[in-house]
Amino acid sequence: VCASLDALLRLGAPVNVRVFVPLCENMPSGSAIKPGDVITAMNGKTIQVDNTDAEGRLILADAIAYASSFNPDVLIDVATLTGAIKVALGPGAAGVFCACDSLWQNFFEAGYLSGDRFWRMPLFRLYRRTMDGHLADINNIGKSRDAGACTAAAFLKEFVAAKYWAHVDIAGVMWNDDEVAYLSKGITGRPTRAMVELVERIASNGLLAH
Repeated sequence: VCASLDALLRLGAPVNVRVFVPLCENMPSGSAIKPGDVITAMNGKTIQVDNTDAEGRLILADAIAYASSFNPDVLIDVATLTGAIKVALGPGAAGVFCACDSLWQNFFEAGYLSGDRFWRMPLFRLYRRTMDGHLADINNIGKSRDAGACTAAAFLKEFVAAKYWAHVDIAGVMWNDDEVAYLSKGITGRPTRAMVELVERIASNGLLAH
């Protein structure tokens, strides 16, 4: 995300971009969150924390709610969120969850042109229903391990107030062993090139150009 912002600045892209980077330290202590705790997000929704290892989505929830308060034309969150997306797609593509066909088309074309491919994933309402909590508005995990990337995206959607939103799970593409020949081993920086291409396309052509 930060690399994409730096690239857009260096390229002089004619677009107003706000970047929010939620960070926290995940360490045990006497005051750490415990399974069964209930917390309140920035938008007022309560969250039952049944898996303390699913902490990334908790800080993303507040970041998304905060970003929504700026009334953006498009809101995109990018995170190495789930091991489930790596199981589903491997290093071949980052998973994109969005309800807008035009926004997805921009993702697809940006991925195709840059080589940092995306694959559209489902946001069916049934994934949200698997997180119904009895202590809070929503649970931070589903009732089973099934469709873990999809339930994570459905969780984040609960905190979006922007009209157009996409969640990009990059857990499967952040590291390269020898799968992508032109990348060195280690952290890849993917999908920086695709995100830059995506923002430039939307800035130049508009979101609904397709």
